[in-house]
Amino acid sequence: MNEQAFVKLGCNVQIQEGVVFGDKVSIGNNVIIYEGTIIGSEVMIQDNVVIGKQPFKAKNSVLLDRPEQAPAEIGSGCTIGTSSIIYAGAKLGQDVFVADLATIRERVLVGDKTIVGRGASIENDCTVGSRCKLETNCYITAYSNLGNDVFVAPGVITSNDNFMGRTRERFSKMKGITMKDGARVGANATTLPGITIEADGVVAAGSIVTKDVAAEELVLGVPAKYVRKVPKAELLKYQ
Repeated sequence: MNEQAFVKLGCNVQIQEGVVFGDKVSIGNNVIIYEGTIIGSEVMIQDNVVIGKQPFKAKNSVLLDRPEQAPAEIGSGCTIGTSSIIYAGAKLGQDVFVADLATIRERVLVGDKTIVGRGASIENDCTVGSRCKLETNCYITAYSNLGNDVFVAPGVITSNDNFMGRTRERFSKMKGITMKDGARVGANATTLPGITIEADGVVAAGSIVTKDVAAEELVLGVPAKYVRKVPKAELLKYQ
């Protein structure tokens, strides 16, 4: 710990060796911060948060063993909500807001000023840009790439495995969603593996996306089909 830093600790906080704090950090009750974690200045960590835990797998998992992950990094100005879990290998930029019960897995990068909503899950090996909004209970599958200013509404489900857990061929073809800058997905939509939503593309609520979405186009339905262009007033460059 930086000897010059001021850190406010709640009750029953466990801080392992080598954790580095910036100044003016507030930590709630029953928090666990694992070895080597780096936490910036003016960070608020609420009750029951776990930061820096190493991933593990089921005994019968077919996934390959990975080496131990690097310590988690939490940028200055972040807020980590109650009962959230941030794994080792995750890196959060500045002023990221992680709401209660969210999970951010290993090897995930989250850009500055992004909001990760209540109960949202970002699986391993994802990149999330700056100023994104990932709303309540959305699921960002592993191997996804989200640009800047992306919006993912509540209950959105993304997927990455066209083989649904069968055959070893699937391991070389797993791919999550790609959302370019300004792309948006409405509530309860579902995207199939490997889908790309180009810049300012929009998926309407409740849709099932089976094909890529072109830039500045709105798709709707089951399966989702082109409806119209996104209104000029809603395009990112005019915000």
